[in-house]
Amino acid sequence: MPGWANDFETEALPGALPQGMNSPQRCAYGLYGEQLSGTAFTANPPERTWCYRIRPSVKHSHRYQRIDVPYWKSAPNVVDDVTSLGQYRWDPVPHSDDDLTWLTGMRTMTTAGDVNTQVGMASHIYLVTRSMVDEYFYSADSELLVVPQEGRMRFATELGIIDIEPKEIAVIPRGLVYRVEVLDGPCRGFVCENYGQKFDLPGRGPIGANCMANPRDFKAPVAAFEDRETTSGLTVKWCGQFHRTEIGQSPLDVVAWHGNYAPYKYDLRAYCPVGAILFDHPDPSIFTVLTAPSGSPGTANIDFVLFRERWLVAENTFRPPWYHKNIMSELMGNIYGQYDAKPQGFVPGGMSLHNMMLPHGPDRDAFEGASRANLGPDKLDNTMSFMFETRFPQHLTEFAGKEAPLQDNYIDCWESLEKKFDGTPGLK
Repeated sequence: MPGWANDFETEALPGALPQGMNSPQRCAYGLYGEQLSGTAFTANPPERTWCYRIRPSVKHSHRYQRIDVPYWKSAPNVVDDVTSLGQYRWDPVPHSDDDLTWLTGMRTMTTAGDVNTQVGMASHIYLVTRSMVDEYFYSADSELLVVPQEGRMRFATELGIIDIEPKEIAVIPRGLVYRVEVLDGPCRGFVCENYGQKFDLPGRGPIGANCMANPRDFKAPVAAFEDRETTSGLTVKWCGQFHRTEIGQSPLDVVAWHGNYAPYKYDLRAYCPVGAILFDHPDPSIFTVLTAPSGSPGTANIDFVLFRERWLVAENTFRPPWYHKNIMSELMGNIYGQYDAKPQGFVPGGMSLHNMMLPHGPDRDAFEGASRANLGPDKLDNTMSFMFETRFPQHLTEFAGKEAPLQDNYIDCWESLEKKFDGTPGLK
């Protein structure tokens, strides 16, 4: 179903969805009516979905036992002997021979903020080789933005099915139960875990109503349900801890639903970039796909920014990103191709981190090439990278600092930049 933040309605059996009211005395087919709220009741607008399900979700919850999910970390997570102050880059985390599901294959790279106060984020790499079988999961802490880099996966959720592959993204809301299946593996990709306010479309300002990510290109699933009596496990992430309970059936038993709180997917190839058409290089915020606001207007808890194929036409302009440092902490990932500011070493599946108030920018080859290039129209082709940007410092996990394939020589990419200053008047 297309559209951004629409009030959808969908039913998998005819007449399962009540009309004209939310909570009839008796629901069709003997279903139970239940509301899933993504905001406080008095939020404006409220985000909620009414579900009509075979069992109320209290039947999918029982006594919980805390379990260890060793590589999935939550903020605050400051490791004493790992230094987060620096410019870092990693090669792709290699695939493993281990049997890895969505939970056991998650590898946290950075954390920011505090999961207990619902501020900040975490970034992860996932390595998935096996489908979850009669196992389900939901996060009470966060919504998850999933960015595949290799392989195809299915998210079977309470509200329907979403299949995603590289060049697409999916967002799974806080509190929604699902399992993850491998359609074509092994699977590897990136996850942004958003502890704060949910992702929204950025304000367009003078750009107006068109381009960037258009609302019609976001897709929500239609209702699909399971009526299976089988012993199942449900794991809940709550305040950074993981708890598991056993139930006697599949919890994906929503036969019909209506509302505006639902998972969705988006094809990144539908993103229409805008940019400078005369001179100068715009801020990277011009490429924002989704943003999660913070308490400070204009300063995001998270921005999800996309750098995809586009034309460069600016005259008398240094076209790659300029050298800079800022309040935002920038974690980048490469989905495919070559990134223009770092033509060497930033490979598909790799990541980089430039933390708050640390300078960064093009390496020497990129600087020299862009400074001397023939400035006719030039298309950046076969490229798709992204950024998880937050106003909070991102702390490296022990995995990121000690186990992931860190490029120890990345900081040296600026070593060969030369002093070019000549104080001769009028000399360029």
